[in-house]
Amino acid sequence: MSKHRPSAKPTSVSFSAILRYLCEAEVVTGLEDLAAAELRQRYGNRVRLLEPSRPGEIPFYFDGQLESLAASRLVLAVYLVRHFPIPRPQALLGHQHFTELLRQVNTVRSLHPTGTFGSFRISAAGSHSSVFQRIKQAIQHAAGLMPHDDEADLVLRVRPAALSADGWEVLARLTPRPLSTRAWRVCDMLGALNGVIAAAMVELTQPRANDRVLNLMCGSGTLLIERLLRVPAAAAGGCDNDATALRCAQANLQAAGLAGAADLFIMDATHLQMPDSCVDVILADLPWGQLVGGHEDNQRLYPLVLREAARVAAVGARAAFITHEIRLMEHVLSDCADVWLVKQERRVFQGGLHPRIYLLSRIEPGAR
Repeated sequence: MSKHRPSAKPTSVSFSAILRYLCEAEVVTGLEDLAAAELRQRYGNRVRLLEPSRPGEIPFYFDGQLESLAASRLVLAVYLVRHFPIPRPQALLGHQHFTELLRQVNTVRSLHPTGTFGSFRISAAGSHSSVFQRIKQAIQHAAGLMPHDDEADLVLRVRPAALSADGWEVLARLTPRPLSTRAWRVCDMLGALNGVIAAAMVELTQPRANDRVLNLMCGSGTLLIERLLRVPAAAAGGCDNDATALRCAQANLQAAGLAGAADLFIMDATHLQMPDSCVDVILADLPWGQLVGGHEDNQRLYPLVLREAARVAAVGARAAFITHEIRLMEHVLSDCADVWLVKQERRVFQGGLHPRIYLLSRIEPGAR
């Protein structure tokens, strides 16, 4: 990643010209490198990454159509950044700066059909102060958007300059919903995996078109869908012992345009009705004992699932598991060292928790 840091006024180029924009990608903490790699691969020389100032953020210059940034699958949200050389947020109400702020807002609105944005919210320290109330009222009056404190179509973040030496920055989210809100998710279930984290797990397995893919305990199908949207598979299947979950997964597959691309089975992940060594990639969001399952159940479940997964995995098969049961998982992996090699372990952030992704490789029996 480039060590370059922009100068004091990195956005002096007019927003109205499609030349160069200063943007920032919000990413899952712990997945910054994967998100940066996707930006480079997807957008090539249109992207110039900058040195981040905080975890979970990737600032970059972008030359091109801003709406194309919505295609990123490993990014939670993308923001258009505008630097304001002001000592405090109150100065945003001055004519020159407020005109620039409205230009930034209108740039984002112009990327979408008329009527897409009906509300806005400001995320900032002191957002309920009298100063920010005046800023909200001014935006409401000038842009015709209703201020909301919680969910809103247009999100503005106001912060002390992080990408410049001084002043303040306003970040405007490019889309009315985070990119992690997948359009195909028409059916949701308690504890469903974040789509961005699922996409990252898929990426870690280095997906190939000739893979035979199995999603254990597939739930609403997040991992399975993210895998098939990334690269087609020679064969793909998901199993769960809950018929309701499978109906939910089927609805999401249909919404993703993947009807018929995967087979779904009612099946116990500890007793798979499948032959030995028949799978190349295994994906699983194990129950964490938080919203789904319990610790005592997991103590029995995890060893059985890891052993059964090893049975159906071909030698060299890749597996990606995610769990918040860290101690239990590491104990089980130690006991399964004869069949699974831990290639990588990543600590990520989701919903106030820090689960870990384990990337495993099926080893030859007796190889260790």
